[in-house]
Amino acid sequence: MNKVVYILFFLIFTTVSAQEVEILDYYSKEAIVNVAVFNNDKSKTALSDLDGKCDISHFDTNERITFKHLSYEVYKVTKSQILKNNSLVLMVLKPEQLDEVVMSISKWEQQKKDIPHKIVSLNARAIAFTNPQTSADLLQNSGKVFVQKSQLGGGSPMIRGFATNRLLLTVDGVRMNNAIFRGGNLQNVISIDPFTIKKTEVIFGPGSVIYGSDALGGVMNFYSKEATLSTKDSLLFTGNTNLRYSSANNEKTTHIDFNLGKRKWAYLTSFSYSTFDDLKMGSHGPEAYLRNAYVSTQDGVDALVTNNNPQKQVPTGYDQWNLMQKITHKPNNYWDLDIGLFYSETSDYSRYDRLIGPNSEGNGLHSAEWYYGPQKWFMGNVQLNKKGKGKFYDGLRITTAYQYFEESRNNRGFQDPILYSTKEMVNALSTNVDFENKKIGDLRLYYGASYIYNNVNSGGSQKDISTNVVSDAPSRYPDGSSWQTAAAYLTGEYKAMPNFSLLSGLRYSHVWIDAEFDKTFYPFPFDDADLSTGALTGSIGFSWFPRANLQITLNGATGFRSPNIDDIGKVFDSEPGSVVVPNPDLEPEYAYNMELGIKKNYKDKLVFKGAAFYTYLVDALVRRDYLFNGEPQIEYNGELSNVQAMQNAAKAYVYGFEFGLEAVLTENISLVSNLTLTEGVEEEADGTDSPARHVPPTFGDVHLIFRNQNLKTDLFLNYNGEITNDDLATSEQEKTYIYAKDANGLPYAPSWYTLNFRTQYELNKEWRIGCSLENITNQRYRSYSSGIAAPGTNLIIGVSYSF
Repeated sequence: MNKVVYILFFLIFTTVSAQEVEILDYYSKEAIVNVAVFNNDKSKTALSDLDGKCDISHFDTNERITFKHLSYEVYKVTKSQILKNNSLVLMVLKPEQLDEVVMSISKWEQQKKDIPHKIVSLNARAIAFTNPQTSADLLQNSGKVFVQKSQLGGGSPMIRGFATNRLLLTVDGVRMNNAIFRGGNLQNVISIDPFTIKKTEVIFGPGSVIYGSDALGGVMNFYSKEATLSTKDSLLFTGNTNLRYSSANNEKTTHIDFNLGKRKWAYLTSFSYSTFDDLKMGSHGPEAYLRNAYVSTQDGVDALVTNNNPQKQVPTGYDQWNLMQKITHKPNNYWDLDIGLFYSETSDYSRYDRLIGPNSEGNGLHSAEWYYGPQKWFMGNVQLNKKGKGKFYDGLRITTAYQYFEESRNNRGFQDPILYSTKEMVNALSTNVDFENKKIGDLRLYYGASYIYNNVNSGGSQKDISTNVVSDAPSRYPDGSSWQTAAAYLTGEYKAMPNFSLLSGLRYSHVWIDAEFDKTFYPFPFDDADLSTGALTGSIGFSWFPRANLQITLNGATGFRSPNIDDIGKVFDSEPGSVVVPNPDLEPEYAYNMELGIKKNYKDKLVFKGAAFYTYLVDALVRRDYLFNGEPQIEYNGELSNVQAMQNAAKAYVYGFEFGLEAVLTENISLVSNLTLTEGVEEEADGTDSPARHVPPTFGDVHLIFRNQNLKTDLFLNYNGEITNDDLATSEQEKTYIYAKDANGLPYAPSWYTLNFRTQYELNKEWRIGCSLENITNQRYRSYSSGIAAPGTNLIIGVSYSF
């Protein structure tokens, strides 16, 4: 009996006295190993174990304890505060780590310092600080990606002179590009909820070896947050709520997510909703951007009315909501299953650039209505992972996904009673099998295969708004057409020396297109498009540290883009007065890229990064004048229009330089700057050339950052250079209504700058308050090729609560 009492007393005493704390990454909630724990005079110390745990029972209740790790910000807190926080310590990763892990190059974790490609990573902490409205804004806030906008509900990234369907989007390793991704500006990236993103990795340059078609100029990988398992037998319940308001478009956003975790099962649920009013531009800048009048329709009659507030861009507002459900199951240390369900939907939203152009008669605007219907995206993704002990691999990942895309276009000319509409739906299936092999000494192999199938449904209609009579009209794409691809790849990373890594890979892809054309509305001179084409792409590069503080990278890569349904089978008005028709005789376009990078670290006080690149594009798919049944013009939506089609009619080259600077001025103050310079030319088959369309102006930023344990502030300048009329692409020169006028009355894109301030204060581990004042000097500007003017002075207030 005495022994039983003694054992019970011992267990109770041990439980009380052994005060164990768990140290986790603030955002990923992963355990942090080897955190040094000590008091002010270092007379008491501890070290976190493999589970991120350590015992602090020998520290006094009100004693101030320091938590220090090479990769994380130093964290100081009293023991009593730790115990109030359920014995949990959350540490924040430092902004730049030489040993940062990336996944985009091989789909498996690799040290960033061993990669010859330029990769920009944005983690959840950085995203939360910038507090972007959409994922397009998230990319733009990086200072390294240029973003074009035709409307408020949009954002089309440009990377190294490439854009739209020459860039690849992925979500959790699943390709988002589908068979109707177009060469014109895209807004699909806004379907990705920035509140759910754990990390974004942007690859600069071709990524076709791993990702196949479309990855010519770069790859944007979005990795969403995962459901978190409990490390104890008790239920883990955590969550976040966010509220945000922006004054320039009267944005009101709410977000909530919560996690339920047991040892083997975990569930993460997320919901976000945003509503945006019409966007207000700045006060100081070109008068050509002002919205002096807009079309108002009363009783079916269009009239041009004066805008009482010309800085208000009418109509640009819209609503959006996003849902995400994650399920994780980990039956043992070798297997885990991840299920992701995503849904995004917008309201109708106007394409603003189509609503500001004048009509040919000069008595109004070209369009009375031009709006996209709800943009819908659903993805169901199942990923099975296995670690170790395989005969030919150390890691196995099988990813299967289904996606559904829906979009529509609706347009009506000024004082025209007919509203023309098209609606597109894409069903996409994909399967990827990826292997990692680390067993061959200093050589690591990554290999796998993939299959993707897209089915496109497209329909058209026209409605007389005066009688509400609806009748059939041409569809945008061949209804029931399909696009599919199968591929296999092999890449290897060889650690030749501790300071020299070689990375190389090959991929073979085959693409099939099957489309039948309906001749009800147009007498097409062909019945179908039947494409079967293959492409072999490769890459080779190295990362070399001649000295510990100096890194040199060199990389060569090829990329390709196979024509898709949008290229081969589309019928649409590319711009007022022009119509694009199908062309089934297209071939893939190929890119050849070289990139040299350098990174120099001066005593951890100053880090300089530089990169130079050159990309040559052959058989470029471009929109050019065309003959349809021998005629240069046809009637489209009641208007005689010039005929154009996509053609392998050009070559192009793009080159440029990218610079980055990070300086530690004091323990709390740092300076960060980026600068990108790009030039590009398209060469026609007849030997003439013109500026490339998707080459942005010189752009950059400078950030002065202050941070301590609870406060971070950022005073920063954004800058865009000028593009003269001579340097505008021919297709851009024709869009006179979106550009300012130079001294000769010709369209051009003026330079601009904005001064901005951003801050975030952490009241405690539960509450954070963020505040930004953008465009403090209230500049009126339009980013290059954008149809909508940027916000004027914009106050953003955000509040978040974690539980």
